[in-house]
Amino acid sequence: MYNPQLETFIRVADAGSFSKAAEQAFITPTAVIKQINLLEADLGVQLFDRSHRGLTLTKAGKSLYRDSKYVIQYCKDAVVRAKNAMQEDAHIIRIGTSPMTPSQILMELWPKIHERCPDIKFQLVPFENTPENAKEILANLGQNIDIVAGIFDDTLLDLRRCRGLELSREPICCAVSLDHPLAEKEKLTVSDLYGENLMLIHRGWSNYIDKLRDDLWMNHPKVHIVDFDFYNVSVFNQCENSNDILMAIGSWSSVHPLLKIIPVEWDYTIPFGLLHSPEPTKTVQDFLSVIQTIKG
Repeated sequence: MYNPQLETFIRVADAGSFSKAAEQAFITPTAVIKQINLLEADLGVQLFDRSHRGLTLTKAGKSLYRDSKYVIQYCKDAVVRAKNAMQEDAHIIRIGTSPMTPSQILMELWPKIHERCPDIKFQLVPFENTPENAKEILANLGQNIDIVAGIFDDTLLDLRRCRGLELSREPICCAVSLDHPLAEKEKLTVSDLYGENLMLIHRGWSNYIDKLRDDLWMNHPKVHIVDFDFYNVSVFNQCENSNDILMAIGSWSSVHPLLKIIPVEWDYTIPFGLLHSPEPTKTVQDFLSVIQTIKG
């Protein structure tokens, strides 16, 4: 579905040399060089600067590197969606799952769900949590994925053109590296954050987080707020590597094994629930009604 030379290109860019990329692919360096030369010729751009020190990406190469990863993942996801379409069943609920959108809550409720709706089955559909995927999946719930569990507010629902069934209000917590001095604590106070970098998603993503941000700016200026654009595994890696503190919720405890999520002595929470299409199928409607009954 895509030019396989793109995978070779990414492998070379990550390895920084033709020989290392060849070893990873179990082919000869000559074969790798030939693929890159053909790709550059087909595209009409130079992707690498070659020198005795090794390979570095040109500006064109950096641009293609970013886009290629997305194209390859998108094609892989398209194949998954196509296979899912072949298996469509009126009683199957397709649950989108990623590290930031865990389906554990539904697994925990499964016995009660099955008791009330014995015909309903779950099909887990894994996806990579990227801004592009999040935008497309949430705007098209009901096509390839029916339900995604996660945090939300009205702003996100309007922006992504979907609806949400709130299951709980999750306390806003902090994630810290296991090597961080605060990792010894079982609960934090705001003063524990003084002098620390607190990673908060950018303003406008959630009014619940914006209220916390405003409180910290006005009343706790010793907390250094660091903005980031999107929740994904890279942000958790950044938290672990930098020793910064990351705003998180308890259900993300399994995202990164070297981070500890600790509650904070404040009253800030954020809705957690099930995101679904504004016009769900009857099966999904019945499923949501059962969830409401169970959680009610």
